[in-house]
Parts: sequence; structure tokens; C-alpha cells
Amino acid sequence: MRPPRLAFALLSALALAACSPQNSTPQAAPGAASSTASAVARAASGVAPGTPAAEAEIKAQLQAQAERWDRAIVAKDRAAIAGNMAEDFRQIDGEGHLEDIDSFVAGLMDPQLQIAPYTVQDFEVRLYGDVAVLSGRTHMSGSYGDKPFETDYRYIDLYVKREGQWKIVSVQITKLPTAPR
Repeated sequence: MRPPRLAFALLSALALAACSPQNSTPQAAPGAASSTASAVARAASGVAPGTPAAEAEIKAQLQAQAERWDRAIVAKDRAAIAGNMAEDFRQIDGEGHLEDIDSFVAGLMDPQLQIAPYTVQDFEVRLYGDVAVLSGRTHMSGSYGDKPFETDYRYIDLYVKREGQWKIVSVQITKLPTAPR
């Protein structure tokens, strides 16, 4: 795999987290228990569904999930990375290449790739029912083999809530022009 493409694949992943906490409530039907457990949790916290407070709570959860995923990427935690992704995950990298979950995770696990810890700027979460759009801007650096890299990009991550858990289904990144340093 070429280092720039790998770096783009890694970069796009940024904003997401290892995995949502698992619900230990037995399920009668897919999503039924997790929906019930979520409703009970909201009722206990005094947050009514569909309110600005409930939306803020979901946005905070997704931001925390994104930050956990970023840390998992840097740490090369395969289980945490894959645990945040839907089975039908797709990424369009900065060069227009399509990646699926297997190729995306394999690229991150490449032993030659080292990613330095990074932060996301201009982070935003927009909610549309059971779909969330996370976006931001990142400066990423690291090395591939003995060659250092630095890149800046913007990304959009799409999450879908399935069976009570938010999973990333799609990532698209756009490489930004290199700024003089």
C-alpha cells in the first residue's frame, strides 16, 4: 500500500470512537431492549426524547465516541477500531479510492505506519434522526517506514444508529492544500 493513500485512509477515520457501551439488557427483539434501556436512562436523567437536552446528550456521546476511536487508531487497537464500524462501512479517501472495513483496518494495522496523536478542529455533530454527520479538520503527522508525513484534511463521518448503537458507515476525506510552516 502506498504511504500517502494509507495516510489518507487513516486521516479520514479520525472522529470516532472505539465502540459504544454494550447494553446488558436481554433483548426480546432486535433493538427493543436497547431502545427501552435508552428510554429508561433518559427518564432517569430527566432528559426527554426529542428535546434540545436530549440532542445535546447524543452529540456529547458521539463526540466522546469519536475521540475514543481517534485514540484507538493511534494505538492500533484493532478491536476498538473495528468495533466502531458497521459491517457495510465504506470510505472514500483523499484520492478517491474506495475502502471497505477490511482494507481500512488492514491499512491502519500496517506495522510500517505510525500516527502521532492528533486533535480535531472545527468539530461538529449534526443529527438527522438515527443518522449523524460528524465533521472536522485535522492535521495528522507520523511516519510510514522511515518516511515522515504530515497532512491536513477535512472529513465527514456518517454514523447510523442500529439496534441502539451508533456505528460509522461512511467516511469521506478531502486533503487540504499544504500550508507553509
